[in-house]
Amino acid sequence: MDLLYANDRPGEFPRSHYAETADIAAPRPAATGEIKTDICIIGAGFTGLSAALHLARRGYRVAVLEAQRAGFGASGRNGGQVGTGQRRDQDWLEKTVGETRARALWDMSLGAVELVRALCTELAEPFHPGIIHAEHRPGDVAASHDYADKLVRNYHYGGIAPLSRAELRDLVATDAYFGGTLDTTAGHIHPLRFALGLARLAEAAGAVIFENSRVSGYSAGPACTVHTERAVVTADHLILACNGYLGQLNSKVAARVMPINNFVVATEPMTAAEQERLIAGNHAVADSKFVVNYYRFSEDHRLLFGGSESYGYRFPRDIAAAVRKPMLRIFPQLDGTRITHNWGGTLAITMNRMPHFARLAGNVLSLSGYSGHGVAMATMGGQIAAQAIAGQAERFDLMASVPTHRFPGGAALRWPLLVAAMFWYSLRDRL
Repeated sequence: MDLLYANDRPGEFPRSHYAETADIAAPRPAATGEIKTDICIIGAGFTGLSAALHLARRGYRVAVLEAQRAGFGASGRNGGQVGTGQRRDQDWLEKTVGETRARALWDMSLGAVELVRALCTELAEPFHPGIIHAEHRPGDVAASHDYADKLVRNYHYGGIAPLSRAELRDLVATDAYFGGTLDTTAGHIHPLRFALGLARLAEAAGAVIFENSRVSGYSAGPACTVHTERAVVTADHLILACNGYLGQLNSKVAARVMPINNFVVATEPMTAAEQERLIAGNHAVADSKFVVNYYRFSEDHRLLFGGSESYGYRFPRDIAAAVRKPMLRIFPQLDGTRITHNWGGTLAITMNRMPHFARLAGNVLSLSGYSGHGVAMATMGGQIAAQAIAGQAERFDLMASVPTHRFPGGAALRWPLLVAAMFWYSLRDRL
């Protein structure tokens, strides 16, 4: 199944609240004929657009090939949460790659948040501080607080504070959680406006973005050759920035990076007072469930709630009904609140939920598998790819050193195994 078109029409953004509140330009031309460039990038999401921006600002000729529209995929549909840390915690990283590299990965994550914040400032886009991490099991609260203490003690991180059940209840009007933490360095943004802004900055720096230019294949060598329906692009370097839409472009990456779907709804607008009563301080929230519930408010006071598991590559017929269930488990007081927008998106995960960075050939890089932690890290990934091509590969090599194993059975069996795992963990979430 071609996920580029399985749930969406060619060249059209989903009818999301994001698309409704973004300044979407007319479609860019498709790639045609023979094109020669220094760097070809496949995919115009956060990774590809950030790479294009940072490479163009270094003086490289850059061509970006996007099958749909810039910002069309997960980059323009996600929860907008800009989190600190890597997708796995520092305890896991210390055991897996050692304390020195774990500390470097922590510092990189803080740099990723700062990069997003700085780009938001350049784009005049709001960056709203604060993410609450909420524990849905009472037995997990102590470990959550111990981990916050460790970040303060061992990593000298002052942006996180423990929350008791009463303190969390004062911030989030629900009895569903037993405590957690508040991270004030983290934050949330309008992801589609941010992606479209990255595209504008990249073009202003000299990059060329081609839309409706699906890549059918490529070959590596001293020069890389990339084929679309109507163009052949020759480049000195190639970046695969496809994430959940990689398809069959590279089987080695596909065996380690798997697309999954997730879903978001937007409620009708509330008053500013109603918003503050539901989530104080305009923070975002993400809980500890395996099938994560994540939510925040839009700038026009709508609750944007993401969640619900997916057991197929096609979106449910009634996304609103699917997401309303977990929303009402958290906020039963919203029963009767109208849902005005609903949409789905395709992201990508790895076995251990850490991004998969790989040098597929001397001049071919792949960056994907952000596993729901991509607003900050995918943007940083683009900058890291640009540095690697410019000869500063230390940060790319650090990310590539984190092991990301093949799914059992590779690409052929990854989906049925995930369905079984999601079903099991969704049952555990309800206990």
